[in-house]
Amino acid sequence: MSDSKGTGVPLFHSCTHPEYHPFMIDTRKITLLAEQNLEGTDLFVVDCTCSPANEIELTIDSDTSVAIDACVTLSRAIEEVLDRDEEDFSLTVMSAGIGSELRTLRQYRKLIGNSVEVLLSNGVKLLAKLDAADEQGITLSYEEKQSVEGKKRKQLVKVTRSYPFEEIKSTREWLDFK
Repeated sequence: MSDSKGTGVPLFHSCTHPEYHPFMIDTRKITLLAEQNLEGTDLFVVDCTCSPANEIELTIDSDTSVAIDACVTLSRAIEEVLDRDEEDFSLTVMSAGIGSELRTLRQYRKLIGNSVEVLLSNGVKLLAKLDAADEQGITLSYEEKQSVEGKKRKQLVKVTRSYPFEEIKSTREWLDFK
């Protein structure tokens, strides 16, 4: 028997990559279907993504709270409209969740008056109170050490500053468990 060490080809099968579908489902279609079903409620669409394997993730939020029954109902309503014979897919409907990144203006407006953690594009992280939010950006209030005339050391001063969305990398609701 000859020593064939290192010359054989290993046999293995990888199941880590789902089957690729050349025609991904249009997320705009899913978003529109969801928005139509959520009309008249305090629920709204935050995000919709679709992988090359047609794994759809639809994220919703609410001005109050998202019940699991609302996710199930919305999932069923969307699945009724889509044709599984035409397109094979999996659909997951989920709530944005506490501490998740804010993605829509409505989410920002919901948190006005609350504490948020903002990561700016330049890498600066701010813990501040969200005072306002509009299409251009947000207004924050926080304390910052500044030089004050007549004082040797920098003093904590309350600052209110506006930031355009272009300068914001991410924003999350700040939850203080103390």
